[in-house]
Amino acid sequence: MTMPKRKLGNTGPEVSALGFGAMSFAGFFGPADDEVSMETLAAVDEAGIDFWDTANIYGMGRSETIIGRYFKEVGAKRNITLATKASIVPGPPRSINNETGYLRSELEASLTRLNRDHVELFYIHRREQERPIEEVAESMGKLIEEGLIGGWGLSEVAPTTIRRAHAVMPVRAVQSEYSLWSREPELGVLQTCAELGVAFVPFSPVGRGVISSVDLTPSTFEAHDFRRVNPRFIEPNFSANMKHVRALRAFAETKNISVTALALAWTMKAGDMVIPIPGTRTKEHLQDWLSAATLSLTNEDLAQIEQIMPVGWAHGARYADNQTVGVERFC
Repeated sequence: MTMPKRKLGNTGPEVSALGFGAMSFAGFFGPADDEVSMETLAAVDEAGIDFWDTANIYGMGRSETIIGRYFKEVGAKRNITLATKASIVPGPPRSINNETGYLRSELEASLTRLNRDHVELFYIHRREQERPIEEVAESMGKLIEEGLIGGWGLSEVAPTTIRRAHAVMPVRAVQSEYSLWSREPELGVLQTCAELGVAFVPFSPVGRGVISSVDLTPSTFEAHDFRRVNPRFIEPNFSANMKHVRALRAFAETKNISVTALALAWTMKAGDMVIPIPGTRTKEHLQDWLSAATLSLTNEDLAQIEQIMPVGWAHGARYADNQTVGVERFC
């Protein structure tokens, strides 16, 4: 299969229509093995996925280090458009820092781990509310001028923040959680990105692994698993949510496709500027969703999906209270 391309914002390069999120390499969703992660990256590379996403906070550099090791020891088969992030300061308590010097020092540390002298996209992982976003945009502009980054982005922000930032220094991409069970971006973020020519990058596009071919078992999650304290994975919410997931899985089976590919294709129909970044810890799971890039959904398909998972169907908040630090609320 030839991987189709989408443009990473008006100012960015063309990249694979499906990206890859490397958060799971850090063990956020169960135990991770660095050698298996290397094999997974090779499979991602082979599949033609050339837009990779990581962050300094993922395993406190572990995810970035694995990617850097892949570049050094294996060598990517294609030009990889690489995104990383900074601004979350580990706690306790966790805090957000968008100060110029802090972002620069974190970027430089990331580049060392990544074995790169630049990245094509550098996100503000969360917005520091006390600092004007215009100041942050100016800081990012300086990093662009110096060639350390190709463009900059924002994560989990309001439409008004995107507009204010873009007016100072064009924003290349905005990243937010977006999936069939997390649809807040439809309330202004998607529309703003489309209007301004900014790429929209959905993370957790399959509901943190819940929309898959097998049922998850929250009782087996490890102590540090992000989902262990997430309201949607706690009873009675989880059982209520699984009724919808199983119904979607059954529908996907009638179409002879994986439910993961179906869910990803659904996010991509929101516009040509949408480039989801699903993740996986193993190369085997990668095969479940590759077909999403070329999957066409009919109006009848979309209507059936909407019936199974109507707006607001998910039981429980998408974050626990202690997981919302830095997430900008706008609705």
